[in-house]
Amino acid sequence: MRVAVMGTGGVGGYFGGRLAGAGHDVIFVARGAHLAAMREHGLRVDSIAGDFALPAVRATDDTGEIGPVELVLVCVKEWQVAEVAAGIPPLLGPGAAVLPLQNGVAAVDELARRLGREHVVGGVARIISFLAGPGHVSHVSYSPHILTGELDRSRSDRIDRIVDAFRVPGVTCEAAADIRAEQWSKFVFVAGWGAVAALSAVPCGPLRGVPCTRQLLVDAMSEIVQVARAHGIELPADVVDRSMGVLDSLAPHATVSLQRDLAAGLPSEIEGWSGTVARLGAEAGVATPIHHIARVAMHPRELRARGELQF
Repeated sequence: MRVAVMGTGGVGGYFGGRLAGAGHDVIFVARGAHLAAMREHGLRVDSIAGDFALPAVRATDDTGEIGPVELVLVCVKEWQVAEVAAGIPPLLGPGAAVLPLQNGVAAVDELARRLGREHVVGGVARIISFLAGPGHVSHVSYSPHILTGELDRSRSDRIDRIVDAFRVPGVTCEAAADIRAEQWSKFVFVAGWGAVAALSAVPCGPLRGVPCTRQLLVDAMSEIVQVARAHGIELPADVVDRSMGVLDSLAPHATVSLQRDLAAGLPSEIEGWSGTVARLGAEAGVATPIHHIARVAMHPRELRARGELQF
């Protein structure tokens, strides 16, 4: 399969690297020092599922050089989706699928508005990985798993082709009967954890171990469940319990990506996570006090990270 990877960070670098290592025609879209390193030395991935290195990869910062592909993996942060969408139209060959793998729930709709709903499929990536340095990805936790599906819940040939393409070492990929529900189920976990982690600035060990912050995690996740159901998304009755179970399984020092970005002074996904919960909650008349506070409390730091405020 011919694949373009938009954003070669922890997610795009890992899954795109696994596809390339299995012989698929993969073109990585990156920029800056990371792009330069991949062009010179290829891509190195340290992984709990097995380290691997690709001494030579195809990498560019110009999607106009690539031509049509069968699959576009959109692996940038949620706040970057609108920007990268402008470079996707030249990649769309006949029957091509655009597969977003963000942690939020808004990217699918953003891409559908900009590219046409017929080009976009839903996706969920379960992995904890990050860019350790130029040309270097580190996968530190979670067995790498992708779920994908058509937005109308139908089963299609292109979903079957995507699942088949991901039958590679170090990846499990499955077709989901209801990909939107799967996206929201993950969102309960990651955005609930993200809101409380942003406010507390501590790793998951103490966050889940101290009774008051553990309850705050449950409450933050429960707000998302209420918003999802108000918008017609059917989630499992035990989705919060499952999410807390996943959090309990992580290493005590684990942190969520939003938390790491905030700590590094980088633009974060607080608006795409807690901001989305607060906005959709307001639309449906559902109170979301924890996510509202998290979004507002982090806003000055977010403005500073984007160069719009100095302090």
